[in-house]
Parts: sequence; C-alpha cells; structure tokens
Amino acid sequence: MSRSFILGVLAVAAAILIPSILVPNRALAQDSPWLGDRRYTEGVGIRVGDFELHPGVAAEFGFDSNFFLRADSPDEDPVGALRFKLTPSFSLSTLSAARRENSDGTPPVIDFRAGIHATYDEFIAVTGSDAGKEAMKNQRNVEGALDFNLGIMSGRPVSGSIHGGLQRSIDPSNAGDTSKSLNRDNVSGGAEIAFAPGAGTFDWRLGYEFVGTLFESGDYSNLNNFNHTIVTRGRWKFLPRSALMFDGRFGFVQYPGDSTYKQGSHPLRTRLGFNGLITNSVAILVLGGWGASFYEPKGQEDFDSFIGQAELKLLLTPTASSDPGAASLSLSSLSVGFNRDFTDSFIGTYVEEDKGYAKFSYFFAGRFLLVLDASVAANIFPKITVPIAHDSWTDVRVDAGAFGEFRFAKFFGLNVTLRYGNNLSSTVLTAPGTTGGFEALQWQDFQGYLGFRWFM
Repeated sequence: MSRSFILGVLAVAAAILIPSILVPNRALAQDSPWLGDRRYTEGVGIRVGDFELHPGVAAEFGFDSNFFLRADSPDEDPVGALRFKLTPSFSLSTLSAARRENSDGTPPVIDFRAGIHATYDEFIAVTGSDAGKEAMKNQRNVEGALDFNLGIMSGRPVSGSIHGGLQRSIDPSNAGDTSKSLNRDNVSGGAEIAFAPGAGTFDWRLGYEFVGTLFESGDYSNLNNFNHTIVTRGRWKFLPRSALMFDGRFGFVQYPGDSTYKQGSHPLRTRLGFNGLITNSVAILVLGGWGASFYEPKGQEDFDSFIGQAELKLLLTPTASSDPGAASLSLSSLSVGFNRDFTDSFIGTYVEEDKGYAKFSYFFAGRFLLVLDASVAANIFPKITVPIAHDSWTDVRVDAGAFGEFRFAKFFGLNVTLRYGNNLSSTVLTAPGTTGGFEALQWQDFQGYLGFRWFM
C-alpha cells in the first residue's frame, strides 16, 4: 500500500468524522436519544438499602438509509439496511432526595452514580449494489459505555467530585471494510474541587479533564490522541434565580503518532455571561468570550476569534427552584439557541462550528414523552496542507429528530424514533499524486425505528 494512498484515506476519515474530541462524555448513539439523558433512560428505580438500582432493556427495529454515510451518487453506492438494535442498561446510585427519609435536605457526605449500557446491532441490506449489500453483512457489532461519578461533601462550602468513563463507538469506514473501520475507544476521567463560602451566593470550581481516543484499526493509529484540560468555573448569584458566570479552559492535545499526519495544540477558551430564570417559566443563557487553538509548530492555521452561546428556554412546567441551573432539569420545555465554537479536527487543524438549534420536549400526563430537535450548522474548515492540500471550505450540516414514547406503565413503553442528517458539501478531496476526485464529502441519512423499553 502506497504512502500517498494512506494519506488520502486518513484525510477522508478525518473529514467524515470531525468528532468533538475535546468534549468529554460525548453521547454514543444519536439515533437512540433516550440513551443520552438519564431522565429518559431511568424509571422509578428499585431501592436496595441505601442505593437505587435502575435496570432496563430496549429493542428497536427499523431502517437506516445510508449507514456508510456515502454521497448520493452511483459511484459512492449508498446502502440502505433494516437494522435491529438490542440495548440492555443498568445504573446504580445512592438514594435520591425523594427517597432519603428523615432528611433535612442536606445531601449526603458521599453520593455516587454509575451506569453501563451496550447496544448490539444487526443489519439486513435492502438497497444498494451487490457489493454494498455484501459489505453490510459484516457490520454487526457491539458498542457501549460505562461511567461513574463520585460526589464528596456536595452542597457544603468545600466539595469535590471524581468521574470517569469508557466508551466504544462503532463508526464504519466509507469503504465498508471492517478491517479499516473507524471504530474507537474513548477513555475519560477527571476531578473537580468547588468552593462556596457563606450562603453559596458565590462559588468557584477548579478541575481537570482527560479524554483519550484510541482507534482500533492500525490504519488510523496516527489519529490516536490524548487531551488534558484544566477547567475553572465561577458563579455569582446576584438575584434569587440568576447568576453571572465565568468559564475558562486550557488544553493540551497530544498526538503520539507520526507528526506528519497530525500535530498537537493548546486550545484556550474563556467565556463570561449570564444564566438565570427570569420568571418561573422563562430562562436565558448568554455566554461570550474568546477562543484560540495554538497549534504546534507555529505557522499552521489557528482559530483566534469570538466564541459564545445564547439560548432562550420556555419552561412548559414551571419550576419553583431557586437554582439558576434548574431550567435544564425540566422534562417539558421549548428552547432555541445559537452556539459558536471550534474543535480539533482529524483533518488539518481545527473546524469552526456556527450552529443554530431548537428543542421541544413534553411529558404528557406522565404517559407520553415527546422530544423534537433540529439544528443547522456551518462547519468551516481552514486551508489545509497535511496530509493533503486543499483551500478552505464550508460544509452545512442539517440534523433533525423526533422521539415519541407512550408508557403503558411506569416501567414499560412503546416508542418511535426518527432521525435525519444531511452534510451539504460541494467539496471533493483529492488524493496525493492523483488528478481526479478522491472523495465527495456530501451525504444524507434517514433512520426510523419502532421499539419498546422496559426500565426501572
């Protein structure tokens, strides 16, 4: 295999992935939205002494129109398949506030939560060429995650937390070759100490985060990376349910492989803003600041610009809590927002994301849960020179989804999941040493599933 071919494959993999490797605990399965939020995943739980147990299992069957995320052309050969997913899950935690008997409302000295889940995928190809259908037969696999969080002296003037996790992500290559898949393992962990003197009007937190990304295929070992981040956050509550906030992060991104393909960086982010419940029903979040990437060696394309987020949320079930962050806990809400940030990219240096989003969720009479979400993002890539040369370009990413679940009982429900994704791009990467197009970055994918869940 020639060096130029390997360089081209790495470039294509990078452009397709564009993962947020700087963000820990990334949700594994975007097509199963209930997995990413324990408010949807868990039920009433089973009390065993001073602990709560939350077992569950889900089965889904449906259709995935473009599992390989190929461009809409005969040359690319999109393959559609019937897809079956089986997901057992289990979580363990110390007692919630509602279950703590004779409590004065003070959290326990130690609080603990841990969870694990795994998803088995099976495919039956129904559209595409014979070669594409044959490649689909070999895609059955298992992905999953486990994580834990240990809180120490929560709610006191001095408190701390320790967390960690391990996840396996299944991500097929565009070629459909399982020996060259983009499957990877992410190891994460961190710790934080918080200071909240007096009545808690002011609090400050200092922490450390680690995320390691390891590709299972040796063809992509040069993209293995380790990200260390020092985090500091502060909050001053100047009204009963409103607060000024500060967030600062400084990272050390390392690629231990051949530096011909990818170099490290020291991303810096600082943001200052406001978060609060204006009324019992309206919440506002506004954060703004500066971000810079500081790639090594100097002379490469760096991000150096404004970053920020603005969000307006309407609580359809108003909260009486005095915590400025309580809005995020409501199961019934409507929110719209915009976020501008950057992230390390597996191709070139960074990718800038300017994304508008909206989300609606409602829990009707304790029986029917409906979650709708949509986003449109401009992903801006700077000029790249390694591993291939290409002028800067912009892809427009469109995502939309709907999840509805009717619960016949507190522990059993039937659900429907619909997901649509479209990467609008006219860019075609060219392999080193060639004159023709090597890879079109455009793709679109539709997924629809009918399923059931048993959860406690």
